[in-house]
Amino acid sequence: MLAQFNLHKRQHWIFDLDGTLTFSVHDFDYIRAELGLERDVPVLETLNAMPAEQSAPLWDRLNEIESHFASMAKVMDGSRALLEKLATRGARLGIFTRNVMPVVVETLRACDLKHFFDDAFLVDRDTCTPKPSPEGIYHLLDLWQAEPEDTVMVGDYLYDMQSGRSAGVATIHLDSRRDKRWPEYTDIYIRDFSELDGMVG
Repeated sequence: MLAQFNLHKRQHWIFDLDGTLTFSVHDFDYIRAELGLERDVPVLETLNAMPAEQSAPLWDRLNEIESHFASMAKVMDGSRALLEKLATRGARLGIFTRNVMPVVVETLRACDLKHFFDDAFLVDRDTCTPKPSPEGIYHLLDLWQAEPEDTVMVGDYLYDMQSGRSAGVATIHLDSRRDKRWPEYTDIYIRDFSELDGMVG
């Protein structure tokens, strides 16, 4: 199944951050409770739907919480080795995340992954419409002058797969916790990055 996507030839790789390159330490139930939101509602979309005067302090609190979680970030097993392989063969690497840029940078630094990514290729929720919108992928494709057929989106959650599928790029679902599957949006399902060994060059 992996061979048909020619991963060893694709030169443009876009990654989600939390839960993909790093272990997810975010407690979304805690975040919703802190913000006074109902259980299971999407945080960003719910805040965006509020009047600005109501949402402004909640955005500030969300940024504080996310900064706290960023300081606790740990690198995902196999992610550094994958990034090294891709970098060695000259692939371009980007991140498309629903976090804000200071949190993205702090997380990458905490996990010693920052050197793999040019600042221009870090796409946060303020750069464009957050996932599941494909806008961030289109943004990176434009910067790279790349084609979808030469691009991969790697993530651990439904929104990652939906954004990748909408943009027409190959999607890889990393299910490290072995508890979720979205086959209708996923081209390649893996439980560990080691499953890509030998397929990416």
